[in-house]
Amino acid sequence: MSPSTPASTSTSSSPSPSIDYTDGAHPAPTNGDFRVYWDTKNLSPSKVSAIKDKHANVRVAMSLGGDTIGNNKPVYFHPTSVKSWVANAIHSITEIVTTYGLDGIDIDYEHFGSDPEHFGSDPDTFTECIGRLIFYLKQNKIVSFTSIAPYEDDSVQPYYLALWRKYSHLIDYANFQFYAYPRSTNVSQFLKYFDEQSSNYKGGKVQVSFGTDGSGGLSLQNGFFDACSELSKQGKFHGIFIWSADDSKKANFKYERQSQDFLASQK
Repeated sequence: MSPSTPASTSTSSSPSPSIDYTDGAHPAPTNGDFRVYWDTKNLSPSKVSAIKDKHANVRVAMSLGGDTIGNNKPVYFHPTSVKSWVANAIHSITEIVTTYGLDGIDIDYEHFGSDPEHFGSDPDTFTECIGRLIFYLKQNKIVSFTSIAPYEDDSVQPYYLALWRKYSHLIDYANFQFYAYPRSTNVSQFLKYFDEQSSNYKGGKVQVSFGTDGSGGLSLQNGFFDACSELSKQGKFHGIFIWSADDSKKANFKYERQSQDFLASQK
């Protein structure tokens, strides 16, 4: 789960991803036919409902794609055509959202085919597949919000920037993976990175982020909340994205609680 908490009065949370790959020993792409890959015993439809009944401001989303599957096999964006991928994605995602009572989706593809002969390896195909999907889901009120989860990498950013240029009006949050920057990142560097990405995703609500898995970026110990305070003073703070709950659970979600306290202090 990747908790993402907008700076408003609502709290959003994204479980582990749904992936358009088969399960089993040799996973293969399924052209937009998404399957649930989170722990369904731990996060069942009834548990999602219970959480939302207890906390009226909570919204729950699922990520699409992700980094790896199985034995660290990269999850590639691998459509056979725009039309078929979108049709399959609409059908499978609608079923999952309805079954689990979800509110949104987070686009988290991180691998794209490098072979120009591979259909879907270009940013335009990604843009049309994802853009048409989120248009349908929002137009038909299947989801109430959408987000993207890009990071600074020449093999990733062009896809999300192309999507943003055409469909930014349908994307509510940019959950930027600032924890992909070096571990040595300090507050001033973090603020510089934030301004750069806010310029890239101009007009969007770029959320700050940190990792609890030992990844990089600006850590809490090195002034993460100081940076958040500065952004808040400048009117640029839109929320916090945290990776990952599997690691956070070991510390009883200590850092998520600190983030909630910080958000409450900003009201």
